[in-house]
Amino acid sequence: MLPEGAEDRLLANANVIADACKGSGVQQWDLIGFQSYGHQLDIEAGKITMAAGGGEGGFGVRVVDEGRFGFAHLVDVSGAQRAVEQAVAIAKKSPSIEGFVLPSEQPAEQVSGRMDRAVLDLSPEDLLEQADGLLSEVKSLDERAVVTGGGVGVSATAGCLMNSEGILSTGMTTSHGIGLQVSLEVDGELTSSYQGQSSRSLLPEMPACVARAVHWAQVTQNPLRVESEAVDTPVLMTSEGFSPLFSMVVPSAMTGEKMVRKESFWADKMGQQVLNPNLSVHDNGLLEGGMSSGSRDGEGVPRRRQNLIENGRLNGMLWSTRDAAQQVAEGRIEAAHSTGSASSGGHQSPPSTGCTELFLTSSEQGKSMDDLLKHMGDGYLVNSVMGAHTANPSSGDFSVTTSSILKVEGGEIVGSLKQAGFSGNLAKALNGAVVLGADVRRQGSYSSGSMHLPDVLMMDGLRINPA
Repeated sequence: MLPEGAEDRLLANANVIADACKGSGVQQWDLIGFQSYGHQLDIEAGKITMAAGGGEGGFGVRVVDEGRFGFAHLVDVSGAQRAVEQAVAIAKKSPSIEGFVLPSEQPAEQVSGRMDRAVLDLSPEDLLEQADGLLSEVKSLDERAVVTGGGVGVSATAGCLMNSEGILSTGMTTSHGIGLQVSLEVDGELTSSYQGQSSRSLLPEMPACVARAVHWAQVTQNPLRVESEAVDTPVLMTSEGFSPLFSMVVPSAMTGEKMVRKESFWADKMGQQVLNPNLSVHDNGLLEGGMSSGSRDGEGVPRRRQNLIENGRLNGMLWSTRDAAQQVAEGRIEAAHSTGSASSGGHQSPPSTGCTELFLTSSEQGKSMDDLLKHMGDGYLVNSVMGAHTANPSSGDFSVTTSSILKVEGGEIVGSLKQAGFSGNLAKALNGAVVLGADVRRQGSYSSGSMHLPDVLMMDGLRINPA
């Protein structure tokens, strides 16, 4: 899958851009480059419909001169000189950020598990075999079930980070991902569920997300007839249902820039209780095999593990070099320094502050799903939501809809709802009575990094409005 010498060619091309930067006369510069290769199979209507493969990549270059910075991106290094000139022209027109300088070389801890040679060895034929196995497994779990969407894919990425202050970092990462939309149509009634799973290393031949997709398509059949009346109620959310809201609201609230600008619901609450005292949040940029972890952040600063909220009390925030300098220069905070939290989502935009591998944990032992239902008593179980991107990261307010929701009475599931509105304030709900499940699952994010979340039972401040 990965052409021989890909990493060496990437570094050689980076040096071409570095030479253009050195000749530009600017004080400082940094650049980041990626080159990815992969194979992918798409599934529609129970059949494998398309196979694709190839590569993509490019470079982003940032110049800094007297606190002013400009950024440009390119694909072909034959345009290196032009890209650097564009970045310099932008920098000249940009406002100066007093004290903004690029980081110097510092020792960084190596992070293992970011590349799996077993993934590199997967061929398109191997993916075809795996996709066939997924289709067969779904049919074996329920003859009526059809995989109406999804696919299987693998990729390998060579990365390079370099700056004028002596930082040079190169490396390889791999990924293996599976996603599937399973639908059931019974007596003209259609239900469906999407589940996915991804990893830096080779996934199991039959990952757990397959059975979960079939299960949720099954249990949402035959919806109950209920009155359309909004009710304040406890809500138990699966990891998959909770992650879109959590990732839309919490990572943004943890950034230093949002906090000092009063754009976070945790602004001015450093040292105060902001979550249930049993809960903690930490960001582990050094997580072995993490999808977003690594030795260095998007500016070359060493990653670290950070305890952001401990036993419910806020005691940390996330910073990139640029954001820290800007907020100090504008007088919003006396001192701030990079926490190794600059996130680079690709080569087409400059790094910005973000989380890497964000964990929500509890000092109490996690409960099984059955125990969570019994603890809740009467309420609702939600597996997915629509519209999480509309949640307000400044206040924590959200109003979404769900068609993957079960009604619970006396700790027992009594049936599903066809659809419901779901609203509340996530910051307030997490500061109330909260109980976490035992099974932590990695989820993707609307913002940055990965979320590592269990099933979450929130007892306060939530409302369900059956449609």
